Amino acid sequence: MPGQHDGAVRPAAVHARGWGWRHAGRTKPAVHALDLDIRPGERVLLLGPSGAGKSTLLHALAGVLGDSDAGSSTVHGTLDAGTLDTGAADRDDPDESGELLIDGAPPRAQRGRAGLMQQDPETQVVLSRLGDDVAFGAENLSVPRDEIWRRVHEALDDVGLSHLPLNHPTSALSGGQKQRLALAGILAMRPGLILLDEPTANLDPVGVLEVRDAVGRCLDKTGATLVVVEHRVAAWKDLVDRIVVMQPGSAANGAVLIDGTPDEVLEQARGMLTAAGVWVPGYVPETRRRLAVPGIDGGQLLLAAEKLAVSRERPRRRGFRSVPPEPVLRDVTAQVRAGEALTVTGPNGAGKSTFALTLAGLLPPVDGKVSATVELSGGAGIDPFKWRAEQLIARIGTVFQEPEHQFVTGRVLDELQFGPRHLGHGEDRVDELLERLRLTHLVDANPYTLSGGEKRRLSVATVLAAHPQVLVLDEPTFGQDANTWAELASFLSELLDAGTAVVSVTHDEEFTHVLGGTELRLGSGGRPEPRPVEPGLIVPTSEAEPTSEQAAT
Repeated sequence: MPGQHDGAVRPAAVHARGWGWRHAGRTKPAVHALDLDIRPGERVLLLGPSGAGKSTLLHALAGVLGDSDAGSSTVHGTLDAGTLDTGAADRDDPDESGELLIDGAPPRAQRGRAGLMQQDPETQVVLSRLGDDVAFGAENLSVPRDEIWRRVHEALDDVGLSHLPLNHPTSALSGGQKQRLALAGILAMRPGLILLDEPTANLDPVGVLEVRDAVGRCLDKTGATLVVVEHRVAAWKDLVDRIVVMQPGSAANGAVLIDGTPDEVLEQARGMLTAAGVWVPGYVPETRRRLAVPGIDGGQLLLAAEKLAVSRERPRRRGFRSVPPEPVLRDVTAQVRAGEALTVTGPNGAGKSTFALTLAGLLPPVDGKVSATVELSGGAGIDPFKWRAEQLIARIGTVFQEPEHQFVTGRVLDELQFGPRHLGHGEDRVDELLERLRLTHLVDANPYTLSGGEKRRLSVATVLAAHPQVLVLDEPTFGQDANTWAELASFLSELLDAGTAVVSVTHDEEFTHVLGGTELRLGSGGRPEPRPVEPGLIVPTSEAEPTSEQAAT
């Protein structure tokens, strides 16, 4: 590896032989019969369709998968056509369980050797102040105090957060900023094995390159081993030495399908990769086209934001007065119309998610107002924030950036049935949603054991089951392979044609152009002005990826 390696870091080796894993409540394994060796200092990009077991492998290497007596079990015995011999699974037979080792020892015996960044950065924010959160891991590894803070400053600089004070509240960070914070905490620990589970999924294009380049600088300095899971190849292909594609399908889930250098895999197996849903450079999946595009006057007005200022912070008391919080976004005016898409874009920290939550009636405006027309309110009142819960979810369905925040049951089917039952509606859409969003095989699974992409599709399905007139989605394409992305985009296009209004917060440029409608770009200076977007797709003209410096100019 290039660069001067920090002698304090010893790169780790990974060995898997016949390894498998079955989550709690599942009859089929998440990973089956995996054979894989990763040499010290190697940089590996792990690919495969949503649900192929990539995240499960990373969690296992980090030593955070539960013991078999805690609800999950290593696969023992034999597997036939994707079914588990549960009698064998109860036996303690290490010869049949397979093995997964870091430097010749089980991952649980190698704590501190691996640093994991999960798909949801919210789960890794542990302290209320920025600097303390980055220092937390290194402190638990007994790193000397002076060295801890040197690493904290260096890691924050690497991930582009050094402009924030060390006492900056972590609760005030955007989802993308929290993702970079999680990466900084890992970099500060200097592990021999760095595990990244879709580290750039919630970042704007400049942020993607900043994080990728930060990882590259860290690897050049330390020589650490890297395993990164991503659906989109382009940003990482020049940083890694090797691409491993995990096999989809119930009988061989998680087994290695393709293994080679980036050039070998991308040139020789391109067709196989696109069929498996891998986002290879230059590939955009085919999606359903809008049947009807509203005219100049648009569809029926449902929601309007007027000179809106928003914040996630609560008002503060100062004596007998209530002092409003400082807005993260000001003077935003936008309209939501039936059968139209409104896409909210802009850099991380611009206030996109906060704006969407305010528009959806889940946060009160700091200034300005959100008004519902009678066509949407149906007599419930003009202000969505004042609606009762059952009034809100029947009219405006919100998909949060973190899917786990809206799960309320322990079973996928129950999750989909919860909304209609609570509202007294029929469950006529449940089977259709399960099939369309590729969740039928997971009806009995615990929602919290799904992959990131499966959780996202489930969160969309649970909201749609309540038949809302307005759908508000925060990063809806997060964690999706190309096939499930196309299915989701096509499904949303159908909803638009049927008259549903769709509001999306996204960094996904292709998704923005599939839906068309109106784009509202925030954080670009001046008053945000909506602009029309012609439905269609952007097909990349070049596979070359700019550096973060080039992207910023």
